[in-house]
Amino acid sequence: MSIKVNNISKTYGEQNALKDISFEVNTGEIAGFLGPNGAGKSTMMKILTCFIPQTSGTASVCGFDISEESLEVRKNVGYLPEHNPLYLDMYVKEYLEFISGLHHLKNVKSRISEMIEMTGLQVEQKKKIGALSKGYRQRVGLAQALIHDPKVLILDEPTTGLDPNQLEEIRNLIIQVGKQKTVMLSTHIMQEVEAVCDRVIIINNGQIVANDITSVLQNSQNFNKQFISVEFDKATTKNSIKNIEGVFDAINIKDNSWQIEAHTDKDIRPEIFQFAVKNGLAVLTLHKEEQRLEDVFKYLTK
Repeated sequence: MSIKVNNISKTYGEQNALKDISFEVNTGEIAGFLGPNGAGKSTMMKILTCFIPQTSGTASVCGFDISEESLEVRKNVGYLPEHNPLYLDMYVKEYLEFISGLHHLKNVKSRISEMIEMTGLQVEQKKKIGALSKGYRQRVGLAQALIHDPKVLILDEPTTGLDPNQLEEIRNLIIQVGKQKTVMLSTHIMQEVEAVCDRVIIINNGQIVANDITSVLQNSQNFNKQFISVEFDKATTKNSIKNIEGVFDAINIKDNSWQIEAHTDKDIRPEIFQFAVKNGLAVLTLHKEEQRLEDVFKYLTK
C-alpha cells in the first residue's frame, strides 16, 4: 500500500479542515482527489508530503510514518503544489540542477536531460523561469517532482494554465508515469479524471463522501439520472416525449434528433420504443450515455 491514511484530522483554531479522513491508494494506481474549493484537498496533500502536521490520526507513505519518518517520506514523494513555487531568476537547467543537489543525485546531467525531454521543455530549457508561460512553469514543476524518481507522485492541480495540446501531453505523461508509480492528483476538470484516474476520492467539508473505482462511481445507479440520445424518422414534439414515464426533459438537437434526460433508476429505452410504436415512429438511433462524473460530483457536494 503506497498511501495509507487513518483518521486524519486537521484543525485551524475553531475551523475543522479535515475530519477523520481515512483512505488508501495502491501501488500503480492513479487516484483523483476531488472536492469543491475549501474542501480540504490541498491540506491533505500538504500533510502527506510532510509540509504541515496533522492534528490527529496517522498516515504512511511507502510504509514510512509521516510523523516519525518524514525524511524517508520526502525521499519517496514527488510533489507539485497548487501554487507552483519556483525561483523565477533561475534558468530552467540551473533550477533542475539545484533540485538535483537537494536530492543528492549522482547522474545529474543525464537525469536533467531525461526530465526536459519527458516534460516537453526542450524549446524553453535555456530560458529563465520568470520568462516562461504559466503552462511551461507547470512543466518545470513536474520535472522537479519527478527528477529523483519517486515512488509516489502527489500533484495539486497539475494541468493549471495548460492549453489543450499541452493538456493532452501532460495527461499522457501522468498515465505513463502511473504505470510504475502511485499518483494522487487533484483537479476540477472532470474529463481529466475520467481520462486518467483509476480511482476517485471525493471530499466535501473535510469529509470523504465517495471513494471508488472511477467507472463504478461514474455509472452508479444511486443518482437516478440518465441521458438518452434518440433519432426518429419523423417529427414529434417535446411535450409528447415528456409524457414518457420518467422523462424530465427533452431537447431537440437537430431535425428529428433528441436528447432526453430521465430522472429514474429504470432504463427507459423500452419506454422510448413503445412511445415510437404508439406514435407511428421508427427509431433510427438510440444511445444511452454513461453517467457523467460531473453529475456525480455535483450530487455529492451540493
